[in-house]
Amino acid sequence: MSFPLQRMRRLRVNKNVRRMVRETRLSVDDLVYPVFVCHGEGIASPVEAMPGIYNYSIDKLLEELEKVVALKIPAVLPFGIPAVKDETGSEAYAEDGIIQQAVRAIKKVYPELLVITDVCLCEYTSHGHCGILKDGRVLNDPTLELLARTAVSHASAGADMVAPSDMMDGRVAALRKALDQHSYENVPVMAYSAKYASSFYGPFREAAGSTPQSGDRKGYQMDPANADEALREVWLDIEEGADIVMVKPALAYMDVIRRVKTATGYPVAAYNVSGEYSMVKSAAQMGRVDESGIVLEILTGMKRAGADIIITYHAVDVARWLKERV
Repeated sequence: MSFPLQRMRRLRVNKNVRRMVRETRLSVDDLVYPVFVCHGEGIASPVEAMPGIYNYSIDKLLEELEKVVALKIPAVLPFGIPAVKDETGSEAYAEDGIIQQAVRAIKKVYPELLVITDVCLCEYTSHGHCGILKDGRVLNDPTLELLARTAVSHASAGADMVAPSDMMDGRVAALRKALDQHSYENVPVMAYSAKYASSFYGPFREAAGSTPQSGDRKGYQMDPANADEALREVWLDIEEGADIVMVKPALAYMDVIRRVKTATGYPVAAYNVSGEYSMVKSAAQMGRVDESGIVLEILTGMKRAGADIIITYHAVDVARWLKERV
């Protein structure tokens, strides 16, 4: 059947018809809001590389989260800025670490808000790498013990879910075993399964002070040219006990998101990372793009590719825009 009997525009002319036949729907329920938290009081320090994003002290973070809860964003992902960094990133797993303090405070004030914690050492180490460093190499197996300790400390503080982002081999199994041994068998693991050695992370590293002091992370994060490898990484994490798998970054890796979803059928998270965020924000500030239109289009593309969960610094704005469009 062809034109004129088949006219594709018939289902596009009326806005209500467009709503009814829409194939992909972006919802506030899909969103996770990443936030930065630091020691001190009364601090809301702008992150220069990420317009609209701040490093918050816990008291100011709680104020910020009031609107997050009001907008019905279901989850937050806090990243900690430690008071002191050392060779082994000890504040990552300290009982009084910044994330542990923040999780306790959030769950006390907003018990219904899902708190997902990033499990990694890069923000806490003096050298900026994601694990124990020796002779210029990140040691995989010794790092696993510290990551497991970090995950247990987060769960003990009240974290609802842990998300290892380090890309050490075997870390999902190490976390799952440690959590279960400490009676946290119901705490899910959202694994950064296909995390690429990407140039899109620059603004985050500025915000968190986590740029490696020497070398790079190509020895443990994935080559951006590889997609088959991503599936192997994802399947390994699933076999080790991951409940949700993630592709990071998202914008340049839509094909990987689709392949992971099709191959596994598992819940898939996409991380709309700092560089992706900052490019859009900068272009919008210059009047080059319609911010709400382009952000909603990008995130809808991630949903269409197969993402069930989208971690994005745009979350608060997106929740408002979606509410306005109802």
